[in-house]
Amino acid sequence: MSSLTKLVSKHFDIPEDISESALREALVKTFEYLIEDDFNKLLQILYRADVDQYRLKELLENTEGKSSAEVIADAYIQRQIAKVAMWEKYSP
Repeated sequence: MSSLTKLVSKHFDIPEDISESALREALVKTFEYLIEDDFNKLLQILYRADVDQYRLKELLENTEGKSSAEVIADAYIQRQIAKVAMWEKYSP
């Protein structure tokens, strides 16, 4: 988990020693703010993180019981986990 939090903390003001559930909650709150107040910045963050826009659109349309911020946070975290796994697989 430390590789994930280290990666996420580079882009957000989040401590590296945060738990997975606290990380998700912090991201949900951040994405709630960005949806309401700085949508362009949200799009930039998702683009930089390489979150698949078509998959995210599908998730937002078809996921019930979660807010948009929760869906976005989960997709963002999953993408970061995939990046960490790729780096660990191919790093010496």
